[in-house]
Amino acid sequence: MRHGQGFSDLGSHLDDLRRRDMFRVRRSLEGPQGREVLVDGRLLVNFCSNDYLGLAGDPRIAEAFKRGIDRWGTGAGASHLICGHTAAHEELEEALAEFTGRPRALLYGSGYAANLGVVNALLSVGDFVFEDRLNHASLLDGGWISRATFSWFEHRDMEDLDCRLNEVQHQPTRKLIVSDGTFSMDGDPCRLDELVALAKHHGAWTMIDDAHGMGVHGAHGVGLVDPDRYSTADVPILVGTLGKAFGTAGAFVAGEEVLIETLIQRSRNYIFTTAMPSALAVATLTSLSIATAESHRREHLAALIARFRNGTRDLGLQLMASTSPIQPVVVGDPSRALALSRALEERGFLIGAIRPPTVPDGTSRLRITLTAAHRVGDVDRLLEALGELAVCTAARCTRFR
Repeated sequence: MRHGQGFSDLGSHLDDLRRRDMFRVRRSLEGPQGREVLVDGRLLVNFCSNDYLGLAGDPRIAEAFKRGIDRWGTGAGASHLICGHTAAHEELEEALAEFTGRPRALLYGSGYAANLGVVNALLSVGDFVFEDRLNHASLLDGGWISRATFSWFEHRDMEDLDCRLNEVQHQPTRKLIVSDGTFSMDGDPCRLDELVALAKHHGAWTMIDDAHGMGVHGAHGVGLVDPDRYSTADVPILVGTLGKAFGTAGAFVAGEEVLIETLIQRSRNYIFTTAMPSALAVATLTSLSIATAESHRREHLAALIARFRNGTRDLGLQLMASTSPIQPVVVGDPSRALALSRALEERGFLIGAIRPPTVPDGTSRLRITLTAAHRVGDVDRLLEALGELAVCTAARCTRFR
């Protein structure tokens, strides 16, 4: 966008996005999240949701939400530090601390708020933050806004990170290494063991946002940062979200007492935000219990992921190195990604076309996500459709443009 014209160029900027097939359009669902969703009066199999365990529409969680409303009402009415903090919030924080194997947990309104709030509470001018180049926007924004010296390291490249840490090894100020646990657009995991080792060697802290891992990976769905393997000395800052595998909304940070109390005192995104509704905390307690106990959901999801990956290999399609529910099919060109997304919708599937700036230029993709609500037949039908479209694409078929 050009400057010096005030705001007169907003319309032309939007027109340019449309010309380049980069304009984003919201789709309005006409019913709840689930295996199938109703869009424009038509049921589509939903392969673009982060509802990894299929809990967003679970009636047990809905009933817990209703009970919470009956007791607590619909809104918190104030921030946690004024009069918005309730026994329901307290109970959920204690349950999340126990779930993650950490002394304390602190609720935030969203994962975005948590990531910005943590980095800004801990770092300032003179400090250093090191971030994976493919980190989620909230992590990157937190690093930039903190006013600490910001350094990108190449995706999962530990040699690059080590070099950057070596450049500031004699600086006495704080150093924070920040990474997604599972990367939201590629679906691959961070190299956690090596991150922990580098952080200890250089006297840094590690912050992991395990938004796409919690509920899915590890014993009882505890995520990539398994407390049986990683202590708070290994990963001092653990962030998790509640709106993905747990099927509700909000986020939390888990760590030592001193970290949580520091955030309560200094995290602007926590201090100056109305608390989540207490009824939502009640519903999340139920979803956390279900996600922990019902391991069959993770087992079914893992089987679907393996089936999908095997099927795409048989089709000759190349996928990224992801064993998570996120299975992107990179097509490169944003116009091609949009065309394929529309063609799949014609066949009964809802799959988003992900384009820059969400992903780097030249890596536009179909971001296919699997959930425990899907059936084997859903995956097989999707593979059949992808096979048809792959053949057409190879033949430079123009009807998808």
